[in-house]
Amino acid sequence: MKMRQPLLGRMKQLSAGSLLALCVGASFALAPLALQAQNFQSTQRQALDSVVAVVNNDVIMRSELDDRMAKVEQQAQAQGGNLPPRSQLERQVLERMVMEEIQLQMAEDASLTIDDTELNGQVRAIAESNGMTLDEFADAVEADGMTLASVREDIRREMLMRQVQQRQISNRVTVSDRDVERFLDQQQGQTGEQNFIEETRARHVLIELTPNRDENQARARAEEVRQRLSQGDDFASVAREYSDDSGTALNGGELGWVRPGQTVPAFEEAMRDLGVNQISQPVRSQFGYHVIEVEERRRQNVTQESQREQVRQAIFQRRANEELETWQQEIRSQAFVDVRL
Repeated sequence: MKMRQPLLGRMKQLSAGSLLALCVGASFALAPLALQAQNFQSTQRQALDSVVAVVNNDVIMRSELDDRMAKVEQQAQAQGGNLPPRSQLERQVLERMVMEEIQLQMAEDASLTIDDTELNGQVRAIAESNGMTLDEFADAVEADGMTLASVREDIRREMLMRQVQQRQISNRVTVSDRDVERFLDQQQGQTGEQNFIEETRARHVLIELTPNRDENQARARAEEVRQRLSQGDDFASVAREYSDDSGTALNGGELGWVRPGQTVPAFEEAMRDLGVNQISQPVRSQFGYHVIEVEERRRQNVTQESQREQVRQAIFQRRANEELETWQQEIRSQAFVDVRL
């Protein structure tokens, strides 16, 4: 019998949205010495907190980093994985928090918001992707030691960052008519049937390279992912625990139906060579290492006009994926970041 894995492993890597509340009793019978002791303990707790990073005009506190670290460690313990030395892990986790903070500041500067209707729709989609009702999802969240309110806040933050990414990247990517024609000519030469496009429904786990996770470590982690999947572990659960792709991890790594040209070349080539229900070896792209599963394939008969639009969207998506990494490096270098670990 398999050990139960945390339902929301990936969520536990997101920025912690919950606040630590200090509950003070309202009894009038407290003696002065007791009040002084309580005040001293409160002051002592506050003194233990400190700034671990300044990000432009905001800060990340030690308590926030410790909260995130606790979640990462809990996740590693649940999955039986090995973590790097604590100092190295702290820097890795803090760097992720810095990148999140930069993007959330950009969202605030642009007055971006996620209303409750959008948020509720996303929460419902996540619940359904796990085969649950909203009530069952809330129960599972609480069983993993979280509250639905904190999970909703984590999802809201992810959605805001995705909005920022989409707005910024869309301004940096263009697809010309000639790009579309060139792609269609290549497809027609390969298949001889210009009105048909083969689509692949796939999912993946992405392991990024980071300042504190080198090439060998990233590949080893991807091998660990593949081993767990080969042993029969649920793909969606593994994706939520491991994947660094914030856009798909919450939905179990699902990419939906993918068309030729929509993903980066290394990913597309590996996906094309897989059989249905087959798990890939770790695949290296500019984003890191992917472990891919093909779930289904189909051929779509499309009109010439709709085909051109679909090809345009596929080329745009591929180029946007390539541009995202460059953009993230740029905003990191442009931000004022003072790490105080």
